This record gives sequence, C-alpha cells and structure tokens, in this order.
Amino acid sequence: MVLTLSAAQARRIAVRAQLLTADRPGDIVETIDGVNVVGIDPTSAVAPSADHILWSRIGWPYQHADLVRAERVERAVFEWRGFYRLMDDLRLLLPEMRASPASASARDWLTANGRFRRDVLDRLRDEGPRHAAEIPDTAQVPWRSTGWTNNRNATQMLEILVSCGDVAVWGRDGKGRLFDLAERVYPSDVEHLSPDDAARERAERRLGALGIARAKGVAQPGEPIDVGDVGVPAVVEGGEGEWRVDRMLVDDGALEEPFAPRTALLSPLDRLVFDRERLRQLFGYEYVLEMYKPAAKRRWGYFALPILHGDRLIGKLDAKADHRAGVFFVKAVHEDVPFDEATAAAVQAEIHALARWLGLQPRGAMDD
Repeated sequence: MVLTLSAAQARRIAVRAQLLTADRPGDIVETIDGVNVVGIDPTSAVAPSADHILWSRIGWPYQHADLVRAERVERAVFEWRGFYRLMDDLRLLLPEMRASPASASARDWLTANGRFRRDVLDRLRDEGPRHAAEIPDTAQVPWRSTGWTNNRNATQMLEILVSCGDVAVWGRDGKGRLFDLAERVYPSDVEHLSPDDAARERAERRLGALGIARAKGVAQPGEPIDVGDVGVPAVVEGGEGEWRVDRMLVDDGALEEPFAPRTALLSPLDRLVFDRERLRQLFGYEYVLEMYKPAAKRRWGYFALPILHGDRLIGKLDAKADHRAGVFFVKAVHEDVPFDEATAAAVQAEIHALARWLGLQPRGAMDD
C-alpha cells in the first residue's frame, strides 16, 4: 500500500522530524537524537553551524559550553566525518570504520606509510590530544592530490585513522580539531553489528530524522541523504515519484496530530535545507549558499539564512554578526512572497532573539 500525502502534510512531516515546531527539545542529546546529525562548519558570519543548528532547536538556553561538555566531559556526542553524532550511534558506524579506507589509493598509501602511522599513534599515546599541526611529518611516501590535501601528510594520516576508528576527534578549540587515540574517546563496550544490519538501522535513523526522503539520492560526503527501502512508500499530491515516510509516523498516528508552527532562522547547513533538490520538491523553495560566489553575482547574500515560518520556507535573511562592534547587522530580508503584518512581526522577533543569543544589538533592515 502506498500512502498519499498532501503537499502540506509532506512539509509538516519534514519540519516536525527536524524538531522545528513549537514543541522544542530540551537539550543537546535529545536534539541530536532527533535530527540524527549536526553539521560542523566553523564559518561564523552569523555563528558556527553546529551552534546555530542547536540554538534553532533548543532556543535561548543553549550555549556553546553545553556542546563542549557533552563532547569532552560526558562523551554523549562525538565528531565523525564532519558531523556531531550521538555516541549511542557509534555502533552503527563501526562496520564502516572497519572497512575503511574505502579507496584503493588510500589503502596503498596507508600500507606504504606503516612507520608514519605508528609514529602518529605513538605520539598521541604518549602526549594526548594534539592538533594536526603538532604531529611531525615522518611520511615515507607523501600524499598526492590535486586539492588542498596535497602533501599535507599529517592531516591526511589523521583523517584516515579517524575514518577507520583508530583515532578520534577529542574536541575542538580555537585552532581546530584535537585528535587522540580512539580507545580514550570511544567506549569499549560497543555492540557489534553486521554491515547489513548497521546500514539498515542507519537508514531508519536517517529517515526518522528527515521524516520523508527518497529511496535513492545523490551521494554526499559524511552522511547520505537517501534511505533505501526502509519506511513506508508514499506519494505527494501534485509531486512526482515515490517517497519513503518514517513508519513510526504512520503506526503511531502522528500524521493526524495537530501541527504546532513557529518561525526559525536556519543555518545554511541545516538538514532541513541541506538537500536542495528535496527542498525544491517538497517546499518549492530555491536556495543556494552564495559565499563562494563573487559579490556581484549574489542574489541573497554571503551567508543568507533560510527563513522557516510554520511549514513554509518564505525567504532569506542576509545578516552578519559583528562581535567587535557588538552588532548583528541585517543587510536585507528577502521575501519570496510578500510578508503580511503577522509574518513580518514573527520574523522580526526571531531576528531579535538570534541577536540576543549572540549577545549583539540588531541593526539594519526590519529593526525598530
């Protein structure tokens, strides 16, 4: 049986799954459990992505120190392949770690640099958490690529050792990631799953966090966006193709529950907007992160924030946090459709809430 959804139902499934209704989660663990992964990017035009994503769910009580404590002290979350994840999900990643590195060139390079690998592990064992820049380069064979990793041997060795579970990210500071032996970061009593069982449960977790997704999607670094055959098949009225919907939503009758809307200013790396094709198909919303475009070619701004209002994405906020001046400067609010008075007031209130959380004074467009 194929479930038939209205366009509004599909949007609300996606918004509710990403914890973006008025029913906010209580803390970091509950949030990451719900959204599955939190993207990490240090770009701070407004705020680093992980902080912004967590604030947009939890609200004003969230502070960066909470994330540091959850990662370094409580070990409730950890970083792997560009995302914060629940430590409880480590068991789902271990089969992939054991099969890493996946590429033949990386495996050959690791084999050719056996002594270098031992040097890195010995230094971490003896000295504890270290930045990549603090690891001496004793590579027998340099890493060759056409990108920024060319000849960055210590960084590349650490990346590979993290991917295969020998090394872990201990935490971050102002200089970036700190690495340590995985045995001092990860718990030792992790359940062992077969690759097939782990992959299926990961897909179920992913679908639970997205609510609605395609069975197949474009390959993504760090975390896929497709879910295979898990969930319930569905079609969206007026849309094309088949979707998969989280089975728990159907079995628990959650599709019939009242929707509690709110307004939110999202990070460009938010999982609600990360898959641009899904975004277009479900929300009819066009979005591109324009920070890599020349200024003259930008339509919405260097780091424009998608604006969610209820179950619709209604515009983009072009703003910048200037901590030196103590100002959250709003250059423009781009309205995809004209805002009515209530919508404009809700967006303005969220701008002021974001400014207060950043410890800044709002200035510019829509500021009284």
